[in-house]
Amino acid sequence: MVGAARMLGLPVTLLGGGSNVLVSDTGVRGVVVRYRHGEIAETSPGLVRAAGGVTLNGLVRWTISRGFAGLEAWAGTPGTVGGAICGNAHFRGRLMSEMVAAVGLLDEDGETRRVTPDRMGFGYDRSRVQETGEVVVWAEFAVAHARVTDLRAEARSSLRFRKRTQPLGVPSAGCAFRNPDPGRVRLPAGVQCAAGALIDAAGLKGCVVGGARVSHQHANFIVTEPGARARDVRALIDRCRADVAAKYGVTLAPEVMFLGEFDEST
Repeated sequence: MVGAARMLGLPVTLLGGGSNVLVSDTGVRGVVVRYRHGEIAETSPGLVRAAGGVTLNGLVRWTISRGFAGLEAWAGTPGTVGGAICGNAHFRGRLMSEMVAAVGLLDEDGETRRVTPDRMGFGYDRSRVQETGEVVVWAEFAVAHARVTDLRAEARSSLRFRKRTQPLGVPSAGCAFRNPDPGRVRLPAGVQCAAGALIDAAGLKGCVVGGARVSHQHANFIVTEPGARARDVRALIDRCRADVAAKYGVTLAPEVMFLGEFDEST
């Protein structure tokens, strides 16, 4: 399907779980492919391969049930393996790339190539896939043996942390902004160098645009009510960026990916 669309000159958008994505109210031009499901297998001792369409929660459950350690802290993470590789997902200071042994990438010629982590262009919230348009077909993770009871305890701890700190019961696109690099910004004493903390300090918790609102629980989440529109969320993201920049001189970079056409004049 991807090859045929490209031959016809149609833009192709790949979606996994759809987390950290805001789709325009007018939709997305071209072909949208939702890559879901796939296989998980131990390819060799200490290596587990998962298809790009496998959910992260599914992968975590699979590894825990077999006593493979390394991914249990990612319990409760939305999205798929492919999306996590594309955006180099992070949680409590850890990057997904730290556990990656290799990635299978499908290029424009329809060839799948095995790519090592040092050639993936991994960084905070980024990988080379964002620029090349390659498709994450699979990813291999380094794992070690551990007791299943210990792994389940770590997974439960991660889930409790998420429920305590994030508005999981309300629709959102995940974290709206990346955390700034503390080495590149200077903030007043007492102001934490984190996107949520800056939005909170700027007095934006609870701020509303249409059906979108800055979460009272975690200011880096923009939650929505029934009937909310993508333009409401986008306008509130722009408001947060502008107010934080005006007050602290820090321009927050969106972590949410915008798909489709938005009014860029705001």
